[in-house]
Order: sequence, then C-alpha cells, then structure tokens
Amino acid sequence: MKFDKRLMINLEQSLRKELLRTNRSGAYHCTTIVDCNTRKQHGLLVIPIPEFDDQNYVLLSSLDETVIQHGAPFNLGLHKYQGDCFSPNGHKYIREFNCDDTICKTYRVGGVILTKEKIFEEHQNRILIKYTLVEAHSPTILQFRPFLAFRPANELCMENEVIDKSYEEVPNGISCCLYEGYPRLFMQCNKKPQFIYDPHWYKGIEYVKDQERGEPYTEDLFVPGYFEVPIKKGESIIFAAGVEEAKPRALARIYEEEYENRTPRNSFFNCLKNSAQQFYFKQGKDLYILAGYPWFGIRARDQFIALPGCSLAIDDVDAFEATMKTAEHALRAFMKDGRTDSMIREIEIPDVPLWAIWAIQHYAREVGYEACYEKYGKLVADILSYIIKGNHPNLCVHANGLVYTNGRDRIVSWVNSTLNGHPVNQRSGYLVEINALWYNALKFATVLYEVGGAKGDIEQWNALAEQIDGSFPATFLNDYGYLYDFIDGNMTDWSVRPNMLIAISLEYSPLDRRQRKAILDIVTKELLTPKGIRSLSPKSWGYRPWYSGSPEERALARHQGPARPWLMGAYADAYLRIFGISGVAFIERMLIGYEDDLSDKCIGSLSEMFDGNPPYTARGAISFAKNVGEVLRVLHSLKKYNI
Repeated sequence: MKFDKRLMINLEQSLRKELLRTNRSGAYHCTTIVDCNTRKQHGLLVIPIPEFDDQNYVLLSSLDETVIQHGAPFNLGLHKYQGDCFSPNGHKYIREFNCDDTICKTYRVGGVILTKEKIFEEHQNRILIKYTLVEAHSPTILQFRPFLAFRPANELCMENEVIDKSYEEVPNGISCCLYEGYPRLFMQCNKKPQFIYDPHWYKGIEYVKDQERGEPYTEDLFVPGYFEVPIKKGESIIFAAGVEEAKPRALARIYEEEYENRTPRNSFFNCLKNSAQQFYFKQGKDLYILAGYPWFGIRARDQFIALPGCSLAIDDVDAFEATMKTAEHALRAFMKDGRTDSMIREIEIPDVPLWAIWAIQHYAREVGYEACYEKYGKLVADILSYIIKGNHPNLCVHANGLVYTNGRDRIVSWVNSTLNGHPVNQRSGYLVEINALWYNALKFATVLYEVGGAKGDIEQWNALAEQIDGSFPATFLNDYGYLYDFIDGNMTDWSVRPNMLIAISLEYSPLDRRQRKAILDIVTKELLTPKGIRSLSPKSWGYRPWYSGSPEERALARHQGPARPWLMGAYADAYLRIFGISGVAFIERMLIGYEDDLSDKCIGSLSEMFDGNPPYTARGAISFAKNVGEVLRVLHSLKKYNI
C-alpha cells in the first residue's frame, strides 16, 4: 500500500492506480493515486440523491491545492487537457504515497514538506482532508481551488448559462448550489480561511479511461474562486466538503474519531475486509450491498452471491441478517404480485431466488441449522413453493423435475451482456447452473426442515430431487465428460463455460464424485487462469479474451473469455469437496495471485474482470462485490483446514 516518488511521477504507471473510499450512505470518493481524475465517475465527493433517482452525482470533482511561499505559488493539482497536456503537474512534488491507514501523500516543495490525508465520514456525506505542514522555513499559505461539477456520475458537464454562480458564507467557509434541486455543498475549514470569489470555467478537461472505452470524455468544470489560509510548521488544517454544514471546531475531533474506527490495510484479509464494507449501503433501516464501483447499483443476484463473503466471512452476522431482511421484503413483494423493487434491481430474473437460498445455506453453516430454520425456514419453503406451483413468470418445473426458463429475448442468468436491447448470449431452456441451484435448494430445504423438526413439503422436495438425480446427468452430461451449458429443444450448447463449475461446487450435487472430478479437470485445463475462471474456453467458438474497445466490442466480449475472480469461490468449493485437505495448498497458491492486484488497479480491492489471456489486464469496474466476497469466503473456508 506504499509507493515512492519514482512511481508517483511516472504517469504511465500512477494513472492506472485508483483509490476508492466510501461511506454507508452510498457516497464515495474515487480518483487516481496522483489525484488526477481519469473517469467521469471520479470525484472528491460523489453522492446519491434519492429525491432524483438511484444514481450517483458528482458534486465536488477535485480540489487543487497551492503552496505559496514568498509570493511564489506551487500548484499541487493535476488535470489532463487536449493533446496529452497535463497541468499543473503537481505530481512532480509527491515524495511518498501510503494508504495503510488513511490515504496519505507527502509533498516536498523546496524547503516545504506537506502531508495530505483523506478520510470519508462513515455516516455523513462529507469528506475530510487534513493538511499538516511538517517542515517550512518561512511563512506559508495554502490555497484551495474547488472544481465543481453538480452532474450525474455517468454524464459530463459543459459550460452553460443556467448555472447559479452565487455563494453564501458559512462558518469558516462557503456553501453553493449550482443547479436547482441539488443539495448545497458546504466547504469549510477548521481554521478560518479567506475566500476570494473568482468564478471561472476550466474547459476541456479530459478523462483518459473514458476515451479508451470509446465514450465521451471531455468536460468543463466550474471554479467559484479559492480559499487562502496561513499554516504554521507543525499545524494541521482540515478542509471539509459535505452536504450538511459542519461545526469547524468539531472537525479535528471528527477526523480523529473516524481515523480510530478504521481497520488498517496491513494484510491481504484486512484489505478485502475494508473493501467488503465499502459495498454496504444503508438507507434508513434498510441495508444493501452495492454490486460495485464506480458505476454499479444494487443488483439482486450480485447481492446474494457477495453476501456470505462480505458479511459472514468477516464475522458480521448482523450485516447478513440486515441485508437479507431488506432483500426478503423485495422477494416477497415480487412473489406476491410481481412487484419489482425500486432499489434492488433484477429481482425478477429466474435464478435470483435460488441464489438467495444459496446465501441462506451459508448462513446455516455459520450459525447452525436450527437458528437458520427459525429465521429463514419459512422464506426457503415459500420460494420453493412459489416455483413448484408455477407462479414465477419465467421459471417452470417440467415433468422430469428440471426447471425451464425462456432466455431467447431477455436476460435470465449472470451471463447478462446485451447489445441493442437483446442478449448477446441467448441462454434458454434448461440452464445447467440454474438446475444445479434448484437441486441444491431442494436438498438443503429438506435438511433444514428435518433439523427444525417440521414436516413442511419434505416429501415433495425429496421426490423432485430424486427425479433430478436421474434427469440432470442424462440431460447435461455429454460423452466428453463435461456438462452442456444449456439445452433448449433441439438446441444444445457445447461451449465449455464455467456454469458447469457452479454445478459441481454446491453442497448437494446430482453428480457422483467421478463425474465431478472429470468436469473439474476440464475446467482446470481450459478455464482456470491466475486471475479467475474464464467465461469461455479458448477452444470454444467465439472466444474473445480481451474486454476492450468500443461499448459494442466490450458487450460482445464480456462473457466470451474474460476471467472472473468470483468464480474462484465455486472452483475452490469444487476442488476441496473432491480433494479435501490435500487440495488446500493449491487453492492457497491460487489466492496469492490476487495480492498483487490489491496494489494495482483499485488499491485494496479487486476489479470486475481480467482479460482471459496474458498479461491478464484488469478490466471493468475497479471494485466488484462478488469478487471481494467470494475470495473472502474462500479464505474463511480454508480456516477449518488450518486449525
């Protein structure tokens, strides 16, 4: 988590490394380690505005600091303009970067040594930036120049006449609101500064990551003026930016309290634990898990897959229960009358309730089956009854016990890439992982109710499971020893995909050990990479390992080869179920491969996907809940072998 001057001044390397800090209200701060924004979603203060919609909004894009001595200004900021022009080149003054505890940079400007630390308040939409003058031999002034956006995080801002350039004075600072309906932005210091009103548009700021992705990448930002405050050697100045007015005298105390509550990023586990908690999103009494940063919202399947690792694996049972309680309301509303949830997207997709049961199954292993039955027994039974009775609009139980779903024109699984409104991968009919989850859910419910001492629909569940014991291998297992990806009438997909890995990873499988080992061998040979499991084998038709290019090119490649770290959870489960303790060393070696990634793209977290071929470049969202959760869950599972 530490980088020296050589890396920091090398923009080819430093601009690749991004930072993310969040709070429990869905707000975040995200930029590169040299504070040069490279995406439209980057910002010093990015918040949700529930009164508008469920999107995020960039209020404060960045803050340029200037050190002034003897009337000479040294600007520490950095922006990219047209023609690969970077200005004002403040990265050249950075001597060290460290984010073991907080984000901390050390600058050296002549005889001045200045540290800059950032903390995001946990329960307030406010970021605190602490500047400490470590060394100075003459009077020093700090100048702060805020770059304001006030726009949706996925859009860009252009110079306009609608903007409200006015401001109001507040204790030790100002507040402003550029457009009607937005919350006011309060910018304050713990020491009274002078604000000089000097409004300007800074035009043509470019975001290189958006340019690489074939998206609009140029915007104009508004600067209302600048703050000036003198600082003495050994003194600390705290700059606060938030949507509520702060008490300047309390800022130092708040900073220290927030600092004490941080888990240091001094180990692989602690980095992932911090990252897992960054996905928590609390709204009132409801708790959710965001799918990822910087552009994902709350997605039902992602939430259920990430939940065991992001809560149980870090000893936070309360977070699991609170998140599941919120999700249960959404599930029951959909099962009752088809209502979709305004916050939890994609609750209607057929595999979602089965992933919910999968998450509950992990809860049962953690707290015990009796406690699980008391808390979630009825929900599990109600989900199975809902499916068996044929009430789900796109999941039907056939006479052979398998479930059928129509995915020709709509998304029905995690393979969810679309182009022009249609699925790129038209998986339809009997999907291998959905039917494996279905079988696992039936068997788990039976055990849960037996432990709970209740009859429920055990006989019906057992009867269906017995049918699937015969129909699943007969339907999916081919002569080459692996599983078809899906079957729909006369259409059989022979592609070697990781969905069959999910089928052999579950606690209850309709396949015997020999069959599961043969499938695992094929997955290991054709899909396993140092960064996760490929979404398609290089030997299969349509393999596209590089997730890059235009939006259309990325959509076509998304599930055609790039590797997914979250599938390492299923791989580890399958491997350990077959090889037991003798497989622990191999799984541990595979997880070590992710340690380098914690200091690469998003410091302390895992990216959404990696290219399927070397050098396995990180792609997509910079921090992805399923990946973090599943790696944490594997680490937690390995503990029982290392006691």
